[in-house]
Amino acid sequence: MAVPTKQTEAPEQRPSASRLRSLARKYGTALGPPVFAVILAMIAGAIVIIITWPDKTVDPFTNVFNAYATLFSGSYGSLASISVTLVSVTPLIFASISVAIAFRAGLFNIGAAGQLAVGAMAADMIGLTFTSWPSWLLIPVMLLASILAGAIWGGIAGFLKAWRGAHEVVTTIMLNWIAFYGTDYLINSPPFTAPFGVTQTLTLPPNATLPPIAGVYNQIFGNGQPPLDTFTYKVDISIFFALIALVIYWFIISRTTFGYEIRVIGQNPKAAKYAGIPTRRNIFLVMAIAGAFAGLAGSTNLMGQPGYNLTATAFSGLPTGFDAIAVALLGQTTAIGILLASLLIGGLRSGSTAMQSLAHVDPNLVLIIEALVLFFIAAEFIPVLRRVLPAWLRPRFRPTLQTALIDSTVVDLPEKSNGDAQEGIEVYDLENEE
Repeated sequence: MAVPTKQTEAPEQRPSASRLRSLARKYGTALGPPVFAVILAMIAGAIVIIITWPDKTVDPFTNVFNAYATLFSGSYGSLASISVTLVSVTPLIFASISVAIAFRAGLFNIGAAGQLAVGAMAADMIGLTFTSWPSWLLIPVMLLASILAGAIWGGIAGFLKAWRGAHEVVTTIMLNWIAFYGTDYLINSPPFTAPFGVTQTLTLPPNATLPPIAGVYNQIFGNGQPPLDTFTYKVDISIFFALIALVIYWFIISRTTFGYEIRVIGQNPKAAKYAGIPTRRNIFLVMAIAGAFAGLAGSTNLMGQPGYNLTATAFSGLPTGFDAIAVALLGQTTAIGILLASLLIGGLRSGSTAMQSLAHVDPNLVLIIEALVLFFIAAEFIPVLRRVLPAWLRPRFRPTLQTALIDSTVVDLPEKSNGDAQEGIEVYDLENEE
């Protein structure tokens, strides 16, 4: 049967109420799993506090409330605490983008920690070698060096995956340890190591560090205004770089052909290859781009805090690269999701000190909560609950569909098995995935 597919009439506009329901369903589907996972993790963390609290005579709910209150007040209770939290959030955003863009291509980038390490070391080596350069030249070169180093480190895993079939989880884990021990060797070797046998690098010169926002504020608005203490308000201008990186990530994924191709590869690699998408090249590029973002996480973490030294075994114990996995999953690999999840996870890390000192709760509770968030996201409890609910309580989720139109062509369609004529072609709308 020949069916002309050229559209002759403009489609009718959907009612506003239907459009609102569609938007509510879309964002509810996106926000439901991460919010539900965080709530379950907080409940499980409260149970841990109740079980492990030594004084059983005290009201357990009071202990839980005090613990969580001090945790979040220590993260966002004041401008000073917010500033400290943003210091942790900035590299976490970069590293989470690294993990998320690999997820979009169906790859599991466990190597953000190693890519962060080589990026920080490359920036440190440039900063300690060319100390006489002016800051307007030295800082961009250091950032570019970290981007290049991270891209090379991620590209190695991408090359092995694309052309040798090596699984990226195995190769990135092995590359992590090569990066950790390689950077430890450089840290302990001249001319970068500090004198008197201290296992750390020399301190970066002032022209190789990123200025704090408080210092920029004092320079611009210092006349007639009380100056801000740069020691109290530690966040530097790299937070703006991280926000720009989120916009760049969103643009790559949602508004470029390359982003569409990697989404197709992530959803169905065989279909992508059959459609003529260069799968191998895109896998290599995705891992290289992921490494570049992780390298920026290392350099901004190093350059943003004056007097910060790279120490031996520091990278193997730095949680940013592995926290990024939780952030990317919790944020559903979207730009706005990564931002919100970074603020949450970074806040938990920052507020754990106050929780320990004021509420006398072990800061490892934060690690438990973070692990539980990952567990509940992976467990996907919402589909299970949806299946066990009565039919009248189940929300109805429908995929976004569009009619495939081919101007001035006629397509021969097969008859349905039941003999009814097929009315048209409907395909999933990948372009509007975001």
